[in-house]
Amino acid sequence: MPSPENSAPGPVDTTPVLTPSAAGSGRVDALVLLSFGGPESPDDVMPFLENVTRGRGIPRERLEEVAEHYYHLGGKSPLNSLNLQIIDNLRAELAASGRELPVFFANRNWAPYVEDVTAELAEQKIARAAVFATSAWGGYSGCGQYHEDIARARAAVGDAAPEMIKLGQFFSTERFISTFAAATRTQLDAAIEAGERPRLVFTAHSIPISADKAAGPDEESRGLYSRQVRSAAELVAAEAGVDDFDLVWQSRSGPPQVPWLEPDIVDHATSLAEAGETSLVVCPIGFISDHVEVVWDLDNELAEECESLGVTLRRAATPGDTTEFARMVLDLLAEVETGESPARLGEVPSYGCRANGVACGTACCALFGRG
Repeated sequence: MPSPENSAPGPVDTTPVLTPSAAGSGRVDALVLLSFGGPESPDDVMPFLENVTRGRGIPRERLEEVAEHYYHLGGKSPLNSLNLQIIDNLRAELAASGRELPVFFANRNWAPYVEDVTAELAEQKIARAAVFATSAWGGYSGCGQYHEDIARARAAVGDAAPEMIKLGQFFSTERFISTFAAATRTQLDAAIEAGERPRLVFTAHSIPISADKAAGPDEESRGLYSRQVRSAAELVAAEAGVDDFDLVWQSRSGPPQVPWLEPDIVDHATSLAEAGETSLVVCPIGFISDHVEVVWDLDNELAEECESLGVTLRRAATPGDTTEFARMVLDLLAEVETGESPARLGEVPSYGCRANGVACGTACCALFGRG
């Protein structure tokens, strides 16, 4: 089923949307990459999943089911290594610019834990750090929860904790869009050269519909996550020269009676095959790196389904390990340090950072009562 919204992208918007306490507020002493975390060995898998789901009442059998995805990949998530590659690229770009800025790695759910890294910053007398969270999106999971991570870590360290400023959302930045568009165009061209007529499908992580539609203080806040994802898909498709595509979802969890964003990517592939499609190009627009949810859900489950259906599947590369992605992160850093905002495309709002728990003045976190 085609996406209900696949109109042409809107004009470039370069207006900074940062709180005055953060935008252009001077140089930082360190940069922290803050991510979700992942196990490093089979023995880590269940403790890691217990960390992720603590307090949510997820049955043990469901954790064991998800654990099999990690065991299938040797019990080690690719995510930590992929994040370290981003850090290596950041260090190389900083060095090329002549800047000496330490870059730290921190996680929410596995070592190195953000609390420990924040303590290390304090020990090194870092007064002010910028935090790049590895999610492009607004909403609670994509943005607000990272603010909570920062606040929790600073509270654990106490008065010695540095100021920590989360960099802005980046789903609509020119570098993010152009890198995904180039990767998508590569796969489309390969399909066309093989004599196929590919259908372009974008996919992102599903969330409960109630979370996506939560009422914030203004109309602009409603459905923020799905609107941002759809806008990014529109922008990538336009730059890749495609005017007809589908937007679907993946990796849902939770009880089946709770409605989540649909359709699911595997179900959608089946429907496309039944409608006569024989070639798919999938762009994982919701993900910056090839971590477990990309490798398992797309490169295993979706690939197996497509093979059984007689559908040729090609997947666009994620942008995280590219030089352009590292440059985008440094653009976001400049947004905080100098107030110079990177060009952002489309009309869906991209929200900025907040310093020391001071809200950025938007409804992003207030959607969930976490302003």
